[in-house]
Amino acid sequence: MSTGDPFEGMTTEPARRSRRGTNDDDPYAEPEERRSGGRRAVIIAFSVLLGLVVLGGGAVAGYLAWVNNNIERIADPFDDLDPAARPTPAPTEPGAEATPLNILVLGSDSRISAGDPSSWEEGGQRTDALMIVHLPADRKSAVVMSIPRDSWVPVPGHGEAKINAAFSFGGPTLAIQTVEDLTGIRIDNFVVADFTSFVELTDTLGGVQITVPEDVYEHDTLLFSAGKQTLSGEQALAYTRQRYGLPGGDFDRVKRQQNWIRAMVAKTKNDGLISNPVRLTNLLTVVSRSVSVDDSLGINEMRAIAESLDGLATNDITFLTAPDAGTGTSADGQSIVLLDRAAFDPLVAAIAQDTSAEYIEANKDALGILGATVK
Repeated sequence: MSTGDPFEGMTTEPARRSRRGTNDDDPYAEPEERRSGGRRAVIIAFSVLLGLVVLGGGAVAGYLAWVNNNIERIADPFDDLDPAARPTPAPTEPGAEATPLNILVLGSDSRISAGDPSSWEEGGQRTDALMIVHLPADRKSAVVMSIPRDSWVPVPGHGEAKINAAFSFGGPTLAIQTVEDLTGIRIDNFVVADFTSFVELTDTLGGVQITVPEDVYEHDTLLFSAGKQTLSGEQALAYTRQRYGLPGGDFDRVKRQQNWIRAMVAKTKNDGLISNPVRLTNLLTVVSRSVSVDDSLGINEMRAIAESLDGLATNDITFLTAPDAGTGTSADGQSIVLLDRAAFDPLVAAIAQDTSAEYIEANKDALGILGATVK
């Protein structure tokens, strides 16, 4: 009988050492025999990451129109932006098959409220997570950069504030403008994901595997034993929302959000889901009702993104957090995150210019790249 404990029934396997890029040791590595046969599955896996369904071609093409009709649309959030004040798009090679793509993804408590600007009340709907997803023109890699929600930044028309306040003050348009002004990255699409629905999504996947390097306590309560854990949706949500016992506080929670998403990506790709119509339909039902996207991201655009990602593998995705200089206190007494502009500015400049792969490779030891295991 259930005790109501979200960790009841958790399975634990002995921990093992992980090295990125080594299939024997990396829990998110892609087995060699699956790399070519599973390419189309990474399209669906990456859709979980983006908070939208980017499907196309092969066995899943027939689902695209249905998914398209199920996704909530946000009226053009770019329409009220001043074109002259926006960052210029990254240069592309003549004749390139694709152009760089930057997607702003916000995690909110509800996608419905996000899709109805008239329902916003100032100060009432700050987002819990903010990520920039960058797809280079060559589509050989992807970058997911989280910006801590308490980052103290200029918000146009509102002075300085926490970055997650921009969505509350002015909805998608002001969130986009704030991020573009801060980073110099031109945002091409906007997505709001209902992160609480990731609980249902995780359960639809049959749970996800997350490796915990050491026993984790909150006060005197053991939350996670060291080793490879199979987490249900409620357990994964508790994992990302742990408030005490994390040495990095909110910074560690950001890493755990990324780790949860990465685990869903890996499970979706490596679990044979694409060949099971019932499980695929269940997954797409949950994903498509959990997101809102800007109305420029229609069926043809989703198909084009999907086809361009056909060669992307799970380990080609780099998760990182914006460089910070620690925490501080604002003039009005708020606890805030201070961005390390000396490290942040060249990173976002590389993303803006579509040279992120080279920059990250050259500076990987200095950047906050998500490791194979996360505390």
